[in-house]
Amino acid sequence: MKTILLKLSSLFSKDSHLHGELQFPIRYKLLLITSIVLLVSMSGIIFLASYFFRKDSEVRVKENNIKINEILSLKVKSDLHSMKQDVHITASAILRSPGSANAIAGELFEEDQNFLLIGAYDVSLNPKFESFNDEFLQKYDYQKSEVRTLLRNIQPKLKKSFSGTTVIWNASPYFRHPILCLSFPLSESKDTHTILVTLIKLDSLLDAFQTSGPVETFLVSEDGSVLAHPDAKVVLSGINLNDLPIVERMKKSTVDNGQFRYESKEGVSYLGSFKKLGLGGVGVISQVREAKIFEEVNNIQKRNVYILIVSLALSFIVVYIFAKSLSTPILKLVDASEEIRRGNYHIELHATTHDEIGTLTKSFVSMGRGLEEREKLKDSFGRFVNQDIAELAAKGKLSIGGQRKYCTIFFSDIRSFTAISEKLQPEEVVEFLNQYMTEMVKCVQDTGGTVDKFIGDAIMATWGALRDSKQHAKSSVEAALRMRDKLIEFNKGRGTVKKPIIQIGCGINTGYVIAGQIGSSDKMEYTVIGDSVNLASRVESLNKETHTDILISESTYQEIKSDYHVISMGEIELKGKSKAQKVYAVLGRKSDPDSPKSLSELQKLVGITVVKKGKK
Repeated sequence: MKTILLKLSSLFSKDSHLHGELQFPIRYKLLLITSIVLLVSMSGIIFLASYFFRKDSEVRVKENNIKINEILSLKVKSDLHSMKQDVHITASAILRSPGSANAIAGELFEEDQNFLLIGAYDVSLNPKFESFNDEFLQKYDYQKSEVRTLLRNIQPKLKKSFSGTTVIWNASPYFRHPILCLSFPLSESKDTHTILVTLIKLDSLLDAFQTSGPVETFLVSEDGSVLAHPDAKVVLSGINLNDLPIVERMKKSTVDNGQFRYESKEGVSYLGSFKKLGLGGVGVISQVREAKIFEEVNNIQKRNVYILIVSLALSFIVVYIFAKSLSTPILKLVDASEEIRRGNYHIELHATTHDEIGTLTKSFVSMGRGLEEREKLKDSFGRFVNQDIAELAAKGKLSIGGQRKYCTIFFSDIRSFTAISEKLQPEEVVEFLNQYMTEMVKCVQDTGGTVDKFIGDAIMATWGALRDSKQHAKSSVEAALRMRDKLIEFNKGRGTVKKPIIQIGCGINTGYVIAGQIGSSDKMEYTVIGDSVNLASRVESLNKETHTDILISESTYQEIKSDYHVISMGEIELKGKSKAQKVYAVLGRKSDPDSPKSLSELQKLVGITVVKKGKK
């Protein structure tokens, strides 16, 4: 048993080490539930079985006590009546023929060797006759004087017989053998002046009380003295049992029988019963120790507890093996879900069972593949559509329709792109544009912007349209300055026909737009529309005639003037605008000491050559 428990402990500790983050693993729950159910059910069965077995044993013992008392009382009563009858017949004959006393008494002594004395006495307890069994006296070495001394000592007891009662008394302490003294009136109705007294050896009565088994029976007199007992030494000692509860109950009882549970002075519990003979206040008592009665019940309980422990240990092993076969695939699913949470959707997991767990495993693998394909689709989709838009669309957070948004719109354009592309092969144009766009788009994304669309060599982006931002104007200007820096790096090593130097113009405007999904029922795209968008495009186109690379509108200027050096380009009339618009050229950050301080420094930095006319 100890080995089994140690084995289970090692299994649990190993499992806890592997999955310590799980506070209540399934296998432990199964073990706990199964153990509780088994423990409660078996304990209940053991308790109920023991309880009813105990009750049944108690009932049987009580019934047995009653039966034993009934049988013994009938036996004792019959024997006492027989003794009285023999004595009465013999005494009456002697009183009628006093001269034949020895002969008549001798017949009785010869018939029953247990009689020691037969005598008749008057109210003064003077003998009318006394007949001794000389053979008995010689056999057991008793003297007549000893018997007469005994009779003198018990005169107060014997006198009770003159009132018409039968006196039964244990005379054994005065002899070396169990001797019973029996006295009763010669005639209960006529002559109450003469009583008959006999002394008789108790062999026949003692034999009746030699019962086997746990039940102890004995005969007690009216004063509580033991008259007959399975142990002859108790009879010889003449012990008084008045302090025994069952004896006390019998003496006080108004009925001739009864039974109850009681404890002795030593604290030992008994089940006892009594039966009064209705003769001389004598009663038969039987008792049995509760511990003896329920000894077998307790043994059964112990065996059942051992069976329970073994059953629990075996069930622990069986349930653990079953729970492990059940929880191992689940734990693998837990690990797989952690991998998916980390972004690893390609999981190697195989169903090992053909039950619900196996079905769940297959579904989980299928889900992982679906998520992997979805992620790939989102990644691919994000290459053609803005990554933020792709992610919102995948999550279902991109609502259909338009919203009025206050945001910043950005346009950029490569100068003289037509002339550049005419000198390159189509493949070279695509390669060159991809390299350029990669660098420029990164600047937009790093500042929180959203690329709205590519229009040939032009880029349209927004800040604050798709995602709310309080610094959208500042972020768009910051992106334009980063584009300037990236373009300067990009142009290093360029200057040939195949690798021409690139110059761009950027236009930025801040204002209200309608942002949302626009298109047909077959094809839609997320974009912004409105006059603010048109103004940003017009501002971008002014870079050609102002010989600048970044121009912003008045509304954008008001948002960023505290953080950036700008120079006013005056009011310029724009197509589609009835009123001239103020535009500003962005020189650089106020926090940057190397920022251009004038328009000429800016033109020199970005390589703009001032000419009266220029071609795109």
